[in-house]
Amino acid sequence: MYTAHTDRYADMPYRRTGRSGLKLPALSLGLWHNFGPDRTVDTQRAILRRAFDLGVTHFDLANNYGPPPGAAESALGEALKADFAPYRDELVISTKAGYLMWPGPYGEWGSRKYLLSSLDQSLTRMGLDYVDIFYSHRPDPETPLEETMGALHTAVQQGKALYAGISNYSAEQTREAARILAELGTPLLIHQPRYSMLDRRPEDEGLLDALDELQVGSIVFSPLEQGLLTGRYLDGIPADSRAASDSPFLNSDRITEDLVQQLRALDGIARSRGQSLAQLALSWVLRGGRVTSALVGASSPQQLEDSVAAIGNLEFSGEELARIDAVIKS
Repeated sequence: MYTAHTDRYADMPYRRTGRSGLKLPALSLGLWHNFGPDRTVDTQRAILRRAFDLGVTHFDLANNYGPPPGAAESALGEALKADFAPYRDELVISTKAGYLMWPGPYGEWGSRKYLLSSLDQSLTRMGLDYVDIFYSHRPDPETPLEETMGALHTAVQQGKALYAGISNYSAEQTREAARILAELGTPLLIHQPRYSMLDRRPEDEGLLDALDELQVGSIVFSPLEQGLLTGRYLDGIPADSRAASDSPFLNSDRITEDLVQQLRALDGIARSRGQSLAQLALSWVLRGGRVTSALVGASSPQQLEDSVAAIGNLEFSGEELARIDAVIKS
């Protein structure tokens, strides 16, 4: 029987999500890639247990995470039943709907029918009465935003979600989504964009400014840029890496000589700070408190521990930030 560490809240910083009462750990665990049948149940359980023991109280999912779609939610459901039932009120569990989940015209995007049906299915897979955060995973170009946000509002009103979130929305779409939800009486809690040292679109396109203005929280995915910022590619493409498999999320064509040189330069900056490249990348997205939380994946408890160690050094000098910018822009 699993018993959580008594000192699990000793070191992890928790940040308020926008203007809400909800605080999230600086690092949250994403169950995107490592919670399907290609990872043993024992390994999955070990990662989740170690995360919670380290103060990682937020587990982030979507209906289609796995593979196959739904596998991650089912795996978490089994772990919740076996290990975390006594700790449910200490956990923040989120899920999303928006990408393809089942065949036919009602199995993706942002209709009311799809979102609410998907949430019911997610709750069944996880064995839960409610999730803490339910997201629209992407904007739907053909469904009125009022309908999509109305579905999130209904999920909250029904008690099947405590908070509403959005992901992959532009700054303009975010402002409009927040306006609609506010009129309905369900505040927009959080936005989940892609953001890293190598992908600065939330800065460049004004999304972070919009979130500051709206007092909406943010939790960023792919802060390690699908593994590019873990140090695995400092000498090219390892045979067992994601890029070597030509994953849809990281293609081998991305690993150019110029990129490898950039990664080596960033690794040098990390070493000067006493960090690994991955720790530098996580510290960078969390710098200054503008981002509420960063999502990390893990294939082992040890990999998770390495990521969590980043919280020990979240401060940057102006010179360090300038050096990082110079590398990225070179």
